[in-house]
Amino acid sequence: MENDLHYEISQFLYKEAYLLDHRQYRDWLSLLADDITYIMPLRVTVDNKVETNLINEMTYITDTKNDISVRVERLYTKSAWVDNPAPRQRHFISNIMIEPTNIADEYKVRSYFLFKRSRASEINTEELFGEREDIIRRVNGEWKIAQRTVYSDQAVLTVMNLSMFL
Repeated sequence: MENDLHYEISQFLYKEAYLLDHRQYRDWLSLLADDITYIMPLRVTVDNKVETNLINEMTYITDTKNDISVRVERLYTKSAWVDNPAPRQRHFISNIMIEPTNIADEYKVRSYFLFKRSRASEINTEELFGEREDIIRRVNGEWKIAQRTVYSDQAVLTVMNLSMFL
């Protein structure tokens, strides 16, 4: 049973990466729960004596499904310069760890990510990497992302914008 669950959730996350990599953002939206919160806290450089270097009160992203839907629809317009010409991008997901929550059919899922993006004929590629903490739940027989917190390992982001989804 545990192996089946890990396989199902892993395949769900790989499908999500595929949809994002192929810019199928509207299909990707269907993987999100209606009550999703999508957060990316700020990371700062501090001395080693501090327990954490994340500032949860300050974020790069704090979105609801409505916020995400607006961002997705903008990508389908001519004014979305970030997608013109369309970038080539890859989401690599690994180290998937799953633990149950106190709610039936809901799981806390941690994973590592590496995001790479190439634009036009640019020599340099953009990248982000870090850890994600998701709450994934089964809704009417389908997996949905109910919460996502993205922890970038970089204190200085090396991407031109955060229009992509991690």
